[in-house]
Amino acid sequence: MTGKIMKGIGGFYYVYVEGCGLYECRAKGIFRNKKMKPNVGDIVEIDVLSEEAKTGNLTKIHPRKNQLIRPMVANVDQALVIFAVHEPEPNFHLLNRFLVMMECQQIPVTICFNKMDLATDEEREKLEKDYAGSGCRVLFASAAKKQGVRELEELLIGKTTVMAGPSGVGKSSTLNCVSTHKQMETGTVSEKIKRGKHTTRHSELIYLGADTFLMDTPGFSSLYLEEMDKEELKYYFPEFSPYENQCRFNGCAHIHEPGCKVKEALEQGEISRMRYEDYCLFYEELAQHKKW
Repeated sequence: MTGKIMKGIGGFYYVYVEGCGLYECRAKGIFRNKKMKPNVGDIVEIDVLSEEAKTGNLTKIHPRKNQLIRPMVANVDQALVIFAVHEPEPNFHLLNRFLVMMECQQIPVTICFNKMDLATDEEREKLEKDYAGSGCRVLFASAAKKQGVRELEELLIGKTTVMAGPSGVGKSSTLNCVSTHKQMETGTVSEKIKRGKHTTRHSELIYLGADTFLMDTPGFSSLYLEEMDKEELKYYFPEFSPYENQCRFNGCAHIHEPGCKVKEALEQGEISRMRYEDYCLFYEELAQHKKW
C-alpha cells in the first residue's frame, strides 16, 4: 500500500493511506543500514500487519522532490508563512530570511498577514508594496473575525503546504478556521512581553481533504541561511532580476559598485528599501561565515 507519513514519534511512523486511514508503522532495518531516515511528508510503501489494529511495516521510501531541514519535511508543494500585522509586531528580518530559504529551495510562498483588523489602510498598502516584487503572493486575514478564510482554503486545496511563522501570530487559530478535522491547541499572547507561548509540540501533517495536507510547525525565533556563496544571494531576491544584466559591471553584487541598476531602482522607490537593507545584511553574514 502507498501512503504519506503524517508524523513520526519514538520510532513509529503514522502513514495515511487515502481511503483506508492511518497506520502505525515501524521502519525496516534496511533504512538504518542505508542511513536513510523517513521524513514527515515522505511517500512510502507499507506492508500491513493488521488491518484491524491498523499496524504495518514501512518498506520503501519514494524519491523526494524536495526536502526541508527546518522543519524536517519532504515533498512540499508550497509554504504559507503567517505574520501578524500587530501584536506582535512583524519581524521583517525573519520573514525575509525565510523567503530566501524557500526561494533557494524553489518552493512557492504565500505570505499571510493575520490580524488585519488591527492595520490601517496605509499599513496594508505599505506591506503590499514592500512585497510586490518578492515573487510571493500576499494575503490579509483575521482568524479572530473569520476574514480571508475562504481565500486560504482555496490556496490549500490539492497541495502539501508547510505553514510557518513566529509564535503568537495566530498560526494555530488560522488552522482552526480552515480545518474541520483537527483543532490545534491555541495559545494566548503574553500581555507582559507580547510574544506567543509555544503551543505546537512537533511537526506533523494534518489531513484537510483529498490530496490536501498542511504541516503546522513549531514557532521559530531564528533561522540560519543555507550553505550558499554570497554571490548566489542576489538570485534569491526576485525583485532584482529585471535589472540583473543592466548594471555597469558583470557580476555586480548590488552593494558598493557604481552604475548599479538595482541601487538606482532602490532610489526611485521601485525596490523595497527594507528588503534591500536585509539583502545587504545577509550578504555580509555570508561573507563573514566564509571567513571562518
